Amino acid sequence: MLDLISAKAFRRETTDGFWIKVEKTLCHHGDQVRRGLRGLWWDRDRAVANRPLFVVGCSRAGTTLVYRTFSEAAELGSLKRETHDFWNSLHPIENRGWKTHALNRNDAQPGEREAVSRYFYIYTGQRRFIDKNNQNGLSIPYLHALFPDAHFVYVKRNPGDNIHSLIEGWTMPERFGTWSGDLPARLAIEGGRYTRWCFFLAEGWSAYCDASIEEVCAFQYRIMNQAILKAREEINPAQWTEIAYEDVLANPVQAFQSAFASAGLSFNRHLEQHCRTILSHPYNAFSEIKKDKWKSSENARRIERVLPRVAGVAKQMGYCG
Repeated sequence: MLDLISAKAFRRETTDGFWIKVEKTLCHHGDQVRRGLRGLWWDRDRAVANRPLFVVGCSRAGTTLVYRTFSEAAELGSLKRETHDFWNSLHPIENRGWKTHALNRNDAQPGEREAVSRYFYIYTGQRRFIDKNNQNGLSIPYLHALFPDAHFVYVKRNPGDNIHSLIEGWTMPERFGTWSGDLPARLAIEGGRYTRWCFFLAEGWSAYCDASIEEVCAFQYRIMNQAILKAREEINPAQWTEIAYEDVLANPVQAFQSAFASAGLSFNRHLEQHCRTILSHPYNAFSEIKKDKWKSSENARRIERVLPRVAGVAKQMGYCG
């Protein structure tokens, strides 16, 4: 009897598995067909993207949480994933000697606005899209040259917690360093513990190939936020939104309602409910979400040592102590 029951269960599981595979295959091919039709439609209409949103900020500052929350807006098309590979295909970092991920206004080439518009329309079906990746903050002048009507959402986080999270992220090169396998430099960060560069390259990175991990992360925090603050000077304030990660922790509904209003987006009941639960189901969090958690971490002394190196930019960001 048990053998008979087991056999029936096996057949049921096998059948269910078969139909799950069939469903996935049909969805995959359906997506391909939709993208093909959208491509044909775009080639006929050639409508460039309208007021795209770019989420910028230092890695591990909460940019994914903000990006995924904005992606819930009905007005925006979103790939709901990072787009490093696409942007790198337009401007391969190896062609720039692996110096930096930063792009300036002069890097914007004829036809790129259309290529970007077509790419996001094919995948989202909408002319207005939102995008996020680790390097966008270094390339605001370039993105603004492509889309003068773009809106930028700047996510900022206090230096202690941000550097702490960067240090944690550097222990996961399989997630944050997959792009740097061909980096033409031998890394011996922390005496050789870290051998794959993570997150992004900025001008001057090669001076940190044998530094301590806290020095590397302080450098990344400083250089990224400095680049964003400098670029902000050239952007119309009406096209700029700032959101502090600490405000999200304190009251996510209020923080996002204000940010959505600043970006000219509606904030409906669906978004309110989404914001009420985001801290219970965070994106890419390594540990408990709370403010100043770096102070009780094993990295506390390391971070204290490098905080003076980022004090200037932290003050500009509104963190004064």
